[in-house]
Amino acid sequence: DNLVDAGIQPPERVVRHDEDDHYLVVAADKGTATFSDIANGLSADYGFWMGDAFASGGSNGYDHKKMGITARGAWVSVERHFREMGINPALDEFTAIGIGDMGGDVFGNGMLCSEKTKLVAAFNHIHIFVDPTPDPEKSFKERQRLFQMPRSAWTDYDTKLISKGGGVFSRNAKSIPVSAEMKKLLGIKSDRVPPNMLISHILRAQVDLLWVGGIGTYVKAANESHSDVGDKANDGLRINGNELRCKVVGEGGNLGLTQLGRIEYALKGGRLNTDFIDNSGGVDCSDHEVNMKILLNQAVAMGDLTGKQRNLMLEQMTDDVAGLVLKNNYRQTQAISIASEDAAIRLEEYRRLMNTFENEGKLNRALEFLPDDETLTERKLDKKGLTRPELSVLISYVKGDLKQTLIDSTLPDEPMLAGEMYKVFPRTMTQKFTRELSEHQLRREIIATQIANDMVNHMGITFVERLNQSTGADPASIALAWIIARDVFRIDNWWDKIEHQDFNVPAQLQMELMQDLMRLMRRSVRWLLRNRRAELSIQNHIERFADSVWAITANLPEYLGEHALQAWEKRHQALTEAGLPQELASVLSGTDYLYSSLGIIEAQEATGMPLKTVANLYYDIGDKLDLNWFARAIAGLTPASHWQALARESFREDLEWQQRALTSGVLRLVEKPEDVETCVEAWLERHAAMIHRWKTMLTELKGVREPEYAMFSVALRELLDLAQSTMHSGHVEAEAATN
Repeated sequence: DNLVDAGIQPPERVVRHDEDDHYLVVAADKGTATFSDIANGLSADYGFWMGDAFASGGSNGYDHKKMGITARGAWVSVERHFREMGINPALDEFTAIGIGDMGGDVFGNGMLCSEKTKLVAAFNHIHIFVDPTPDPEKSFKERQRLFQMPRSAWTDYDTKLISKGGGVFSRNAKSIPVSAEMKKLLGIKSDRVPPNMLISHILRAQVDLLWVGGIGTYVKAANESHSDVGDKANDGLRINGNELRCKVVGEGGNLGLTQLGRIEYALKGGRLNTDFIDNSGGVDCSDHEVNMKILLNQAVAMGDLTGKQRNLMLEQMTDDVAGLVLKNNYRQTQAISIASEDAAIRLEEYRRLMNTFENEGKLNRALEFLPDDETLTERKLDKKGLTRPELSVLISYVKGDLKQTLIDSTLPDEPMLAGEMYKVFPRTMTQKFTRELSEHQLRREIIATQIANDMVNHMGITFVERLNQSTGADPASIALAWIIARDVFRIDNWWDKIEHQDFNVPAQLQMELMQDLMRLMRRSVRWLLRNRRAELSIQNHIERFADSVWAITANLPEYLGEHALQAWEKRHQALTEAGLPQELASVLSGTDYLYSSLGIIEAQEATGMPLKTVANLYYDIGDKLDLNWFARAIAGLTPASHWQALARESFREDLEWQQRALTSGVLRLVEKPEDVETCVEAWLERHAAMIHRWKTMLTELKGVREPEYAMFSVALRELLDLAQSTMHSGHVEAEAATN
């Protein structure tokens, strides 16, 4: 279908069995080279609305090889794996083996991403390259020379630069001599081996990195046959995932490993994602190009821009586009890393998610090689969760499904979400074409995609499913509440600052801090859905909460009670000693307390007292009743089932409500802020018996190593009685004062 001024225009003399659909793009063969021009020529001949956005690349598009975008995107994955191992590939030398040659886009660009790469062996369909102890600096320059040479091969490598015992060998040879250095490097005992056997030994090499940049499938699972793989040409050299001895696999190319091979390697401790995660940079770059050209072509059609100016602008924005693409790679692999951290603990959540998707006909577990319930039970007994390759599949399904759900909702039409468009396009475009952005033909789709990506990347794979199960809210309402909480707490700002600490603080600490922000967001979103669902509005809630939340965030120590302040100071000291900047450490030391600011603001509105007075009292009551310990005890519960997980969330919500009710009840006794302390003493005296009973119950709880869920339920009932009694006495006092 075409898009014209009058709307959707179906093709003539065609019977359609589907709905209107005017969006069609093609990935022209030969990547983004000359075939894109042919495709775009056809688009022009047919008067197709997308013009030369129909096929990305070509004469007036982005050359992926020149940008190196696919390899650079995959290198983001490699860099993350290394960073989590405590290695900086920009500064620390590391060994690598590879599939491909320097003339290839992905292999060539990938092997130029770090000057510290010690490429000890590589192979393509013609040659085998071995360099047992390479000089990183000299070999990097030689790889660079080969990359710049048209149609280079491994035989073009300067043999004088290859270390002792290495060489370039033909795969057509009957056998290849194995030097002492090669024997040591590859663990070979024979003096001569056939080429395929040498390649098998290379694949099994004990190195830091396997860089996949060529064509073919070289790793399968032990329980797969070669015929299952469907790549007959490499049957003679293929190995199993459990035979890989490299620490990291970077998949710049496609299909280098089977999915079961990846899972097998990951289960024995190997670090990898999947090919479609690692090498998504090229597709993402094309996606950006299509969206940009749609907008710019409209500007050309309106006479606001000439074709020549458009092409020049596209060229000038190359680096900006690359930056946006690489950030997407970075964020998505980060989400997988965070998910893998507690994948074993959250195994039941993933089980429910997969079952839900299967029941709705959205997922075929067997087809995607995701574990069945029996396998999940075995993993649970082994204290193992889903592997990174499995999480890679799930994150893709969740994002795709969420995007479509949001498109089908009214959320993308929310005027306050116009800013989401600005995150997708280079700043040059957002500054010059503000009006055109708001009229973009794919505006709703782009906003929905951006929100889905952003929310899953920041909140995890099971976030929407968890909130749906615990609150009954639909995905669009959850997304709306998340956007409100994100902006109220300025989460983007703090998240960005944590990311900027790469290689400055341990990656493990970064992920812990991100999980702290995720916890704050989960609780805040749930609070909004529980307390404000009927009136969720971005603008109203930003106006209502943002300034007060910032006042508390910026000066948190001044608002906390004595015990909470001590805990904050201890955490703050640890974070600053770890290398975190003061401002960031200050905020992240208090994420457990910031959630309470929403309830504090409501209590402040209800009582009319100054915000600081309300907050001080809220945290003071927490100290006097030891509610901070109780909250930590709830958080420390490990749910063994879905229902226990829901119960734990209910405990947290009940505790927050009761602490807020206690605060409001005491404040009803207060006429002036300076009278708070006196009123607290009177409240303690009036409810001494109930408070004593509460503290007795806490003492019993503290003495139990693994308390039952029922104990928390009973304790919260006691706290509810105290809260209700406080509220009642507060009402009585207030009425008496009025009379």
